[in-house]
Amino acid sequence: MSVSISSGLLATLVAAAGASPDAEICGLLLGTPNRIEAAEACRNVAANPARTFEIDPAALFAAHRNARRGGLAVVGHYHSHPSGIPVPSPRDAAQAMGDGALWLILAGGDARAWRSVEIGAFVEEPLAT
Repeated sequence: MSVSISSGLLATLVAAAGASPDAEICGLLLGTPNRIEAAEACRNVAANPARTFEIDPAALFAAHRNARRGGLAVVGHYHSHPSGIPVPSPRDAAQAMGDGALWLILAGGDARAWRSVEIGAFVEEPLAT
């Protein structure tokens, strides 16, 4: 299985990550389980945004409310690893819920998609642009 995303959207997210070398960026992925149709940048409210991310809860609730009113579904989120690689970190694994959500990780000018398949575990999903 693969996850489709437009090349333009992917380039925008990779560029945003590259423009933030000192803090993790983050946001929501919107669409269907196998297609990212849009991404919504969110404020990183983590206590230490240089090492971790936490999506602003107000933005998350607003996106879910919008989906219930007929908007795009929240299918996952993205975040960057400013000094790492686009692979889930141990901290990411500790937050994985096993709910099938997509995790798009951006680092070093690259992006890779991961699906949370069980608590603490991911499988990589190829990106199709």
